[in-house]
Amino acid sequence: MLLIDGKKTSEDIKSEIAVQVSKIKKEGGKTPHLAAILVGNDGASQTYVNAKVKSCEQVGFESTLVRLDASVSEEELLQVVADINENSEIDGLIVQLPLPKHISVEKITNKIKPEKDVDGFTPANVGRMTLGWPAYVAATPYGIVELLKRYNVETSGKHCVVIGRSHIVGSPMSILMARNEYPGNCTVTLTHSRTQNLAEITRSADILIVAIGKPEFVTADMVKQGATVIDVGIHRIDDATKKSGFRLIGDVKFEEVSQKVSAITPVPGGVGPMTIASLLYNTLLAAEGKVYSK
Repeated sequence: MLLIDGKKTSEDIKSEIAVQVSKIKKEGGKTPHLAAILVGNDGASQTYVNAKVKSCEQVGFESTLVRLDASVSEEELLQVVADINENSEIDGLIVQLPLPKHISVEKITNKIKPEKDVDGFTPANVGRMTLGWPAYVAATPYGIVELLKRYNVETSGKHCVVIGRSHIVGSPMSILMARNEYPGNCTVTLTHSRTQNLAEITRSADILIVAIGKPEFVTADMVKQGATVIDVGIHRIDDATKKSGFRLIGDVKFEEVSQKVSAITPVPGGVGPMTIASLLYNTLLAAEGKVYSK
C-alpha cells in the first residue's frame, strides 16, 4: 500500500516556488503578493489564514492580511475587495470563508477580479476550467491533481468516482478527472447524498475521491481491492488519550480501508497541506501573468 504523502509533496512544491521567487527577485522582477481578507473571529478560519500568511513568508512572497469585524456591512466588504482589485502591488486575493450570514458569498466572489482570483472560485475561472482554458483551478482540486501526477497514479481509462458535489471540491474534481490530459481521461461518476446504491458504485471505482464531509463515511466494504483513495475530509473528534484532547480523522475509515487499497491519502497530512501549496502556485502564476495572457 502506497501512502500518498501530501505534507512532503506540499513542502516540495513550496521549495520549487521559493527557487522561482528567488530567481524573480535576482532578475529585478516583482515579488508575488497575496492578500487575504478575514471577516470575524472564527477559530478555524483564523488558523487557515495564519497558515497561508506563514507559507507566503516561507516561499518569499509578500502578504497582506485584512481583518474585518463580523459586523462589517456587505457594501463595506465589497469596497475593500474593489480597492484590492485596483492595487497593482497585489497579485492574488482570497476572501476566507465562511462569511457572516448577512453577506452574500456570491456577490463577494463575483466582485473579485478573475485575474486575482487565486482561489479559483469566480464564475470566470470556473468557466475557463470547464472549457479547458488556462484558469486558476480551485486549490483543493488542483492539489489532488498534483498528488496524482507526482505519485504517477494511472488515470487514463480508469473509473473515477467522486463522492460529494460541492462547487469547491466535488464538481471541479469531476471535470478535471474527465478532461483529455493527464491526470484525466477517466470515466467519471459524480455521486452525492441522493445517490442510490452508493456502495455498489464506489466498489467499481479504480480511483475514489471522497469529499462528503461525514467522518469515516467510507468503509472497507465500499472500496474495490487495489483502488486509489483520496480522502478530502477532515474532522476534529474528542480523544482523551491525546495531549490536545482531540484527533483528526477523514471521510474514510483509514485503518480498515488502507488494508485493501493500492494507494491512499492520510488525514492529517494528505490533501490538506496541498491546498495551501496550490494557492501559492496560483499566486505565482498571477504574479507572472501567465493565465490571463493566453
